[in-house]
Amino acid sequence: MADARHGGGAPTVLRVVLGRRLQDLREKAGLSYEQAGRALDVTHATIRRMEKAEVGLKIPYVEKLLSTYGVTDPEEFDSFVALAREANQPGWWHRFRDVLPEWFSAFVSLESEANLIRAYEPHYVPGLLQTAEYARAVLRAGMPTAADEEIERVVALRVERQALLTRPDPPLLWVVMDETVLRRPIGGSSEIMRGQLTRLLEASELPSVRLQIMPFAAGPHPAMYGPFHVFRFPIPELPDIAYAENLIGASYIDQRDDVSVFREALDRMCAQAAPAQNTQDILGGIRKEI
Repeated sequence: MADARHGGGAPTVLRVVLGRRLQDLREKAGLSYEQAGRALDVTHATIRRMEKAEVGLKIPYVEKLLSTYGVTDPEEFDSFVALAREANQPGWWHRFRDVLPEWFSAFVSLESEANLIRAYEPHYVPGLLQTAEYARAVLRAGMPTAADEEIERVVALRVERQALLTRPDPPLLWVVMDETVLRRPIGGSSEIMRGQLTRLLEASELPSVRLQIMPFAAGPHPAMYGPFHVFRFPIPELPDIAYAENLIGASYIDQRDDVSVFREALDRMCAQAAPAQNTQDILGGIRKEI
């Protein structure tokens, strides 16, 4: 994930944090990748991959590196090792690994740990706000050859992800949706769309959810290229991370200048879209038309 475009195994957020801490410790110790690698009898590439969270954190490696980097405080040493053990544990979503692509596992990890999730969606209601019926119809359209059992597993995963919006410390979810999202028929039943609009009305009342609609009348806007998310974390080591999806995978972007392009696009769209206080009137009006 620290790689600007990560398409391989999906690290947990904690593993990303510890990778960055290992990098800081190495640099403070004045050691190169090669020197750190010699301490473990591994290549410099292994050290680089550990710091970029591209591999799991082998505990003997972590312990040797901490000693090599001069970490002598027993409490700091033991705390880091304990966190490394925790980082190697699979997230709750691991039990859905039969239907969860590796490239999307990273998304679920980011989503679970973020304190701010901003998104632009031109096509569908975001997964965190979908009803099960709407999700089922969307997934069936995108996975036309999937068995019913597989579809139901993915729906269950999507519904379980939504629990973060009602936990004691929910992230702020701030979404800009095109009006197209609300007017596109989904599932061949007006009841599905009415139910989805009702769900959005309910979600818009949550203090942790801010919804804005980009009306047709607003014209072109800065993010007409496609949907994306930006995650922010309450962890100093983690930069903002942008996520953009395509038909076969996804890109995770964490370079400051690149992420700022996504943030600035969202800022401009939020100014151009209908104000959040108008969202319930817009949703209620469209629901009456269906």
